Amino acid sequence: MNLKFYKYQGTGNDFVMLDNLDGGYDNLSLSDIQFLCDRKMGIGADGLIKLNAAPNVDFEVDYYNADGSKSFCGNGARCSIAFARHLGIIENRAKFLAIDGMHQGTIEKETVRLEMLPVKGIESIAHDYFVHTGSPHYVHLKKEGDADIVTYGKLIRYSDLFKEQGVNVNYFNELSSNKIAVETYERGVEDETLSCGTGVTGCALVYMEVNELNEGEIEVETKGGKLSVSATRKADGSFCDIWLSGPATCVFTGEIEDFSNV
Repeated sequence: MNLKFYKYQGTGNDFVMLDNLDGGYDNLSLSDIQFLCDRKMGIGADGLIKLNAAPNVDFEVDYYNADGSKSFCGNGARCSIAFARHLGIIENRAKFLAIDGMHQGTIEKETVRLEMLPVKGIESIAHDYFVHTGSPHYVHLKKEGDADIVTYGKLIRYSDLFKEQGVNVNYFNELSSNKIAVETYERGVEDETLSCGTGVTGCALVYMEVNELNEGEIEVETKGGKLSVSATRKADGSFCDIWLSGPATCVFTGEIEDFSNV
């Protein structure tokens, strides 16, 4: 059978999107997903998303990293909202299910806002930080002389502390008041991505924690474009009302003929 796909990107974080509302792609195998995400042999993407039907919500975001592992993906979720509008499932508001729970979001033109789940707190590890924003993130304030993010990311991701479950690794540095730059090494991709929504969110929350900000909006520059994160920091160190905002666009559509594994 033929496989029809859509290619979306959110600040350079790119995804193969499949309309799976009728369950036609339920039987995609691990090797199928790896092939479709392969940048040499397949379509090429940081991850693959099946938009599934689900009760009591508009849709389900079924996200896979390029290696076939599953996690929550902030930019992937934002692209899913844009994809859902294209399919006519929603107009400008969405309520959907993801691997970490229920989310909501809005879309206006190409700007998509995603409500993240509350974050219990930020853990200090030596002089660095660990925060879970739907996916686990290690955050390091970048200093002069630090290795590139891929070299540093692999060092942390495959360390004794994290090698079993894996972790995403982030550099961030302050550009000006309430504005930071972020670089991310993603587990499951095992390389740097141009942007990572959960990583950007984690770094923004760490910035708020370090600077004792109780609320506000943090502008974030990634190598793939600009995002923003707004949040409220509570007295117990947790965060709520977290919103990730930025562009999400369709790059192209296509078909793979005689995709025999489906």
